[in-house]
Amino acid sequence: MATRTLGIIGGSGLYDLPDLQDIERVELETPFGAPSDAFIRGRLGETTLVFLPRHGVGHRLLPGEINHRANLWGFKKLGVEQILSVSAVGSMREEIVPGHVVIVDQFFDRTKGRVSTFFGDGCVGHVGFADPVCGDLRQALLASAQATEGGCHDGGTYLCMEGPAFSTRAESKIYRSWGVDVIGMTNLPEAKLAREAEICYATLALATDYDCWHEGHDDVTVEAVIATVKANVARAQQIIRELAQRFSPARSCGCKEALAFAIMTDPATIPAETRDRLDLIIGHRLG
Repeated sequence: MATRTLGIIGGSGLYDLPDLQDIERVELETPFGAPSDAFIRGRLGETTLVFLPRHGVGHRLLPGEINHRANLWGFKKLGVEQILSVSAVGSMREEIVPGHVVIVDQFFDRTKGRVSTFFGDGCVGHVGFADPVCGDLRQALLASAQATEGGCHDGGTYLCMEGPAFSTRAESKIYRSWGVDVIGMTNLPEAKLAREAEICYATLALATDYDCWHEGHDDVTVEAVIATVKANVARAQQIIRELAQRFSPARSCGCKEALAFAIMTDPATIPAETRDRLDLIIGHRLG
């Protein structure tokens, strides 16, 4: 029987998980530098949860300062094959009311210069990313969210902006015209790196505000975001508890084969230093 292990990346407002037993703090050194913080590993029922606060304990890291490569490498090193990302987002649609959750299925990239690949330095790879969220994990997450009280939206496009400033009013209105559903600053690099690491990835987006496009609501502020996130932390934790019971540890999705035909470089030409750094990620594909 497959081991039940689920990774959790906690976003703004979600810095720990209650109800964990047999808690262990795991500090890792990675070939890509330091992760956001120590990983917290514990048991929730029959499931092992591995938790990492994306911005570090105390919310110390800007979105552009997060070392996503180190974070995803760390999850891989700890044996995590499926990750739930919990993220505060702005709503770009009237019907996504602050306090609702969105089970994202697409992303749109508006970042600038974020490091979002393990490849490079003599090793070229291109993974398929048409469907950036694991369909199986997303369905388990949707069922988990629907089992809790409150608004829940099945599917949506997450626009990942650079930040750290919030949108201008013009940007917000243009993004809405593009048909995106929510806006945030962190998830797209995570999703890309998870795919390269052959890890299933899904996003639980917690709507906190209407960005600055809605004339009937105040513009987004840190104060408003924190207040809404705090009100929704209990629900996010409940959804995590549900997902820990519902997800299947036996993966039948394509995520686990993402690198099967992705590496373009002749293994014999990959520099030894690069090969060593990427061994955990691609070693099993090089022979």
